[in-house]
Amino acid sequence: MTRFWWVRHGPTHASAMVGWTDLPADLSDTAALDRLAGYLPSDAPVVASDLVRASATADAIQGTRPRLPDDPSLREMHFGRWEMKKFDEIEAEDRELIRAYWEKPGEARAPGGESWNDVGARVDPVVRALARAHAGSDVIVVAHYGVILNQLALALNKAPINMLAQRIENLSVTRIDIGTDKRQADVINHLP
Repeated sequence: MTRFWWVRHGPTHASAMVGWTDLPADLSDTAALDRLAGYLPSDAPVVASDLVRASATADAIQGTRPRLPDDPSLREMHFGRWEMKKFDEIEAEDRELIRAYWEKPGEARAPGGESWNDVGARVDPVVRALARAHAGSDVIVVAHYGVILNQLALALNKAPINMLAQRIENLSVTRIDIGTDKRQADVINHLP
């Protein structure tokens, strides 16, 4: 089994749909970053999404760990035309689609964006490749709420609709172990 230590990037303080917009993370809470770095395996390689909020968080917790290249496949869900809009703005423009997006997640997607299933199809091959490359080891992945939730849904064998209430806090850790024929969640949304 490969042990994946999923870390959600530092907060952006944005109050809109932030997917591929490259907002920086607020990494001013150095005590929280130190606790997080101390909680994670000391020799595990670190990989991150190529968005600056994830990449900079990975740099902040790396320490002496090996750093793998940032991977654009680990980006947050792409919200298309909804990107950087507030929920009430989107609902005013496209009430039926935004309701389907949250009430029946899976195939529903923002105009020009991705669905829950699209994110899984983009992220899972990267995760499987990392699992093969680091079989029996630990890997730290700094990513985003939607990516972590998507992987957690696979580990718990739950449909997207049953996952949307799950909290994944900024700078939290969710550990998912992946073997050749199974996944299992160990720690979920732990704040060290």
